[in-house]
Amino acid sequence: MSDLIKYSIELPINSSVNVLYKRLSTPSGLAEWFADNVNLKNNIYTFFWDDSEQSAKILKKKTNKFIQFKWVDDEYKDSYFEFSIQIDEMTSDVSLIITDYAEDEDEKEEQIMLWKQQFENLKRAIGS
Repeated sequence: MSDLIKYSIELPINSSVNVLYKRLSTPSGLAEWFADNVNLKNNIYTFFWDDSEQSAKILKKKTNKFIQFKWVDDEYKDSYFEFSIQIDEMTSDVSLIITDYAEDEDEKEEQIMLWKQQFENLKRAIGS
């Protein structure tokens, strides 16, 4: 099996760090933009979209900095997806950095398009 391709996309957002982190780390916040519904039980987040669901556990997090998830059914031991918040020291502009993995370049391009679409939902949820 081939190696996964790790990629990150940086997306500027007009939001306070605290508001943004709540949208990235709480079931209610994630349900506003990432999935139709999100449940949290025993440190496992279950995401629901239409007729499908997928569960992820938190690998690491630091309040108002980042949160890293791992899909429970992911066969790749080193893969995860992460939302991190970056603040420009000079301008104080806030950016969301999304890190994820893809199996090939085609999948990477599809995933980037999906992440950007989800990001637009996040901006609407925040009012940015």
